[in-house]
Amino acid sequence: MIRVCLISLIYILSISSILSSSWVVADEFVRDGKVLELDESNFDKAISTFDYIFVDFYAPWCGHCKHLAPQLDKAASALFESKDSIVIAKVNADKYTRLASKYEIDGFPTLKIFMHGIPTEYRGPRQANLIVQYLKKFVAPDVSVLDSDSSISRFVEASGTPFPIFIGFGVNESVISDLAIKYKKKAWFSVAKDFSEDMMVLYDFDKTPALVVLHPNYNEQAIFYGPFEDKFLEDFIKQSLFPLVLPISQDSLKTLRDDERKIVMTIVEDETTDKSKELVKVLKAAASANRDLVFGYVGVKQWEDFTESFEVYKKTVLPKMIVWDGDEQYFSVIGSDSISDEDQRSQVTQFLEGYRSGSVIQKRISGPSLMGFIKSLIGIRSMYILVFVIAMIFLILTIGKEEPLRVGTREQLSAVSETERRELHSSADKED
Repeated sequence: MIRVCLISLIYILSISSILSSSWVVADEFVRDGKVLELDESNFDKAISTFDYIFVDFYAPWCGHCKHLAPQLDKAASALFESKDSIVIAKVNADKYTRLASKYEIDGFPTLKIFMHGIPTEYRGPRQANLIVQYLKKFVAPDVSVLDSDSSISRFVEASGTPFPIFIGFGVNESVISDLAIKYKKKAWFSVAKDFSEDMMVLYDFDKTPALVVLHPNYNEQAIFYGPFEDKFLEDFIKQSLFPLVLPISQDSLKTLRDDERKIVMTIVEDETTDKSKELVKVLKAAASANRDLVFGYVGVKQWEDFTESFEVYKKTVLPKMIVWDGDEQYFSVIGSDSISDEDQRSQVTQFLEGYRSGSVIQKRISGPSLMGFIKSLIGIRSMYILVFVIAMIFLILTIGKEEPLRVGTREQLSAVSETERRELHSSADKED
C-alpha cells in the first residue's frame, strides 16, 4: 500500500513538474513560451481552443517576415512568463493557400488577432515589447477601477508608453464605458474612485469630475472637465488619441487611417536638429488651438520617398507646410509655402488662416495614398498575376522567334524546301 502511494506521489510530482514548465491545452497544443506552428489540419481547432490568439500569416521567402520572426519569438516568451492568456502562432500562408484565401491574406506578413474565433486585423507595432503591450489590451478590462493612489501609479506603470492613458478622477465608470469599448484598441481607460490631493497636484487638475489623458511617449497630458455628454466626451477622446504634434512614420500612419481629420504636415530637412525641435514647439501651440486638425511633421532625412510625394526635392525650401487629406489630395496655401527662421509663430498662424479662408492650391500626390504607404508589401494575388503576365509575354516572344509551323506531306515539304533553295541561289547570283 505504501509502495503504491509512493508511486502515485512520484507520478503526480512528475506531472506537476511538466505542467510548471508548459501548459497543456486540449491535448494537441502545448504552451511552452514558443510560437505555435499551425496548418490547415489544426488551425480551426486552435482558434476555437484559445480565446485570444495572435496569428502571423507569413511566407518563407519574405524578408519582412524573417525580420519579424525573432520579435514574435520574444513576445511569445514574455506573454508566457507573465501568464497572459494570449497565444502567438504562425501559418505558412504561401504553402497553405486555402487558409490564405479564407482570411483574405494578400500581403506578407499579415497579422490578425482572433478573439473567440473572430479575426481582427492587427495594425500595431512590430517590436517585441510593444507587441506585448498592445496584445495585453485585448484581455484587460474595458475600464479599470482604481481605488487608491498606489493603484493609480501601478496602472500607469503597467500600461506602458505606446498608448494614451485616460484616467477619470471622480468620473463614474458607466459614463465612459461605451467609449472605452469603442476605442479599446487605441487607448487605456480607467476611473479613480479614491485618490488624494497628491494625485491632483501630480496630474494638474483642481476639481472633479476630470478626465486626464496622458501621452507617456511624448511627456504630454490634457484635462477635460466636461460636459460629460456623448458628443463632447467622444470628441475629446478622439482628438486626444494622438499627441499634439505627431511624428509621421509608417507606424504612425497606421494609427491615422481611421481619423477623418485633415493632416497639417510640416516637412523639415531633419527631425533631430534643434531648429526642427523648436519648430515643433510652435506647432504644438497651434495644434492646441486647432483640435479639428491633426498636426504632424516628417524629416526628408528620415523618410525621403514619402516627402517626394509632396514635391519636396533637393532645391525645395524647407520647412514646408501642406494640408493633406490622408489620401491622394493635398493643399498648398498661397503665399505660405515655406517657413523662414524668423517669427515662425506668425507664419504658422498665417498658413492656417490662409487654409481656412480657402486661399489654397489643390494638388495630387505623386506617390501612393495613405493606404498605399501602409500596404507597401507585395500582395499574393498581385504577385501571382504579375508572374502569369511575365510568363505569357515570355511565351509569346519565344513562339515569335520559332519557324512557322508547316502542314503537309513529307514530299510537299521537300518540294517547298527545294524551291526556297533555288530562290536563294537566284538571289545570290543577282547580288553578284
